[in-house]
Amino acid sequence: MRAILIAWSLPGATKTESSAIAKMLYGQETSSWGGRYVYWRKGFLDDMPYVKLIRGAFIVRKGDSRKVVRFLEDKDVVVSVREVVPTARDEIMLDSESTDGDQ
Repeated sequence: MRAILIAWSLPGATKTESSAIAKMLYGQETSSWGGRYVYWRKGFLDDMPYVKLIRGAFIVRKGDSRKVVRFLEDKDVVVSVREVVPTARDEIMLDSESTDGDQ
């Protein structure tokens, strides 16, 4: 399997700006009424399998990488892309239909 490591950053951005991009990308668990109602606010990566390494780096399938890079570049994010050899665990997560990158 071919996998792509995508690392992103926002040099000079405030923490609020960086957090907004992370929420758009990864999604966010949120609540209302003092935690009474909890729901998931969907992110861009929720429709594809990925492996989140750290906040600014994740692995996707090669076929999904262009779409992700375009999304990030449209947000003026600095993006680095590398082809990597996925571990056995990464391959299982990238092959699965599950899109929860934090497994």
